[in-house]
Amino acid sequence: MTRVVIVGGGPGGYEAALVGSQLGGDVTLVDTDGLGGSAVLTDCVPSKTLIATAEVMTEVRESAELGLRFGDGETGQADAVVSVDLAALNHRVLELARKQSEDICERIQRENVELVIGRGRLDGPDRVIAQTADGERSFDADVVLLATGARPRQLASARPDGERILNWTQLYNLTELPERLIVVGSGVTGAEFASAYDALGSEVVLISSRDRVLPGEDADAAQVLEDVFARRGLTVLQRSRAETVTRDGDSVTVTLSDGREVVGSHCLVAVGSIPNTADLGLQEAGVDVSDAGFVTVDRVSRTSARSVYAAGDCTGVFPLASVAAMQGRIAMWHSLGDAVSPLDLKTVSSNVFTAPEIATVGVSQTQVDSGEVMARCVTLPLRGNPRAKMQGSRDGFVKLFCRSVTGIVIGGVVVAPRASELIYPVAIAVAERLTVDQVSQSFTVYPSMTGSLAEAARRLHGTRSIIS
Repeated sequence: MTRVVIVGGGPGGYEAALVGSQLGGDVTLVDTDGLGGSAVLTDCVPSKTLIATAEVMTEVRESAELGLRFGDGETGQADAVVSVDLAALNHRVLELARKQSEDICERIQRENVELVIGRGRLDGPDRVIAQTADGERSFDADVVLLATGARPRQLASARPDGERILNWTQLYNLTELPERLIVVGSGVTGAEFASAYDALGSEVVLISSRDRVLPGEDADAAQVLEDVFARRGLTVLQRSRAETVTRDGDSVTVTLSDGREVVGSHCLVAVGSIPNTADLGLQEAGVDVSDAGFVTVDRVSRTSARSVYAAGDCTGVFPLASVAAMQGRIAMWHSLGDAVSPLDLKTVSSNVFTAPEIATVGVSQTQVDSGEVMARCVTLPLRGNPRAKMQGSRDGFVKLFCRSVTGIVIGGVVVAPRASELIYPVAIAVAERLTVDQVSQSFTVYPSMTGSLAEAARRLHGTRSIIS
């Protein structure tokens, strides 16, 4: 049997373990922080559980036009009768994360994977040393997979204290809703938590060093979100760089590079992640890393060292749980001789869990505008969709990109409630190289949000001009 040793129990690690066992490998998984990794314990599962409650609060607050009334039915406001118990909410968040981790552990053990609780490191390319509570253990390996993840980046001038100055793993220790939350960082994490805490009832200030929120996302989508933020009273400070974050009792002060000060009750520092690749014995094993510390891999997850693979956030390829899991599976398929297709990032769908959500797949508007990709595009505002009208949803749009001559769908953007669900048919079209005619000729339910996807495809039939 092929001896497979995996270091790290996040999506890249545990999914690889399941595939490795399925293909007949003798699999050992070394993990120290709990199966599921940060995706389950401190990142995706907790944050999206909190956001689920925030979504309900958003729907309640904006339900007046649907005929819902609160209190006396005349002047009653939702906030007067509905409030958030943050202690109860965070207890639920952590319980769901714990249970999900336990479920993964049970599955791993059912599949005959040996689970070793300890901190693993390489001892050359074909051996892993695990430091456990019972001492050091050594595991010879024919195949090694590194899936050690990443952790929140810290600023020397904004050290989290876990009480008032926080990173995103520490938010779930709060028992009371922040009165005024300052969010430093306008990327995906910062925007998601800013949106969520605004919906939960906090006053929120979002500090962005760039000229817009979500600088890495579709510009039209980011503009919709900024407009929604402004309407809901969430303050965005653009082109503002935080220099220091200090605490004085129950208040925090964020000092900007231009000398301005922003005072709040709490501060969330969301300025990216750094890979967990230190002290893993990488250099000694011949594993190359980038200047930023990410493990260098190819499209089948191989590193520069013989028989050593890597998956997930420690590679810096695409910081998504779905990509980590696929990298781990690909590593096992390749190393154990099964059929394998290299990782294709053009087919990866991603989502920003703000309100509204922003989902994307395939090519971007920037690539089209720059001439890097020749494509036709159509954008349909959500306010024209009958189901959206019924639900009182008017913020957002559907955007499709297709090849200029063949009409093959090569990308899309959806900005809408539950965009994470609506992007799936676009992702299928991109992955399977469907044409806009094939998409448009498939039946959709009437009325439905997906009707806008079919309508966008219909509008791309028979013309080479860009439609908007």
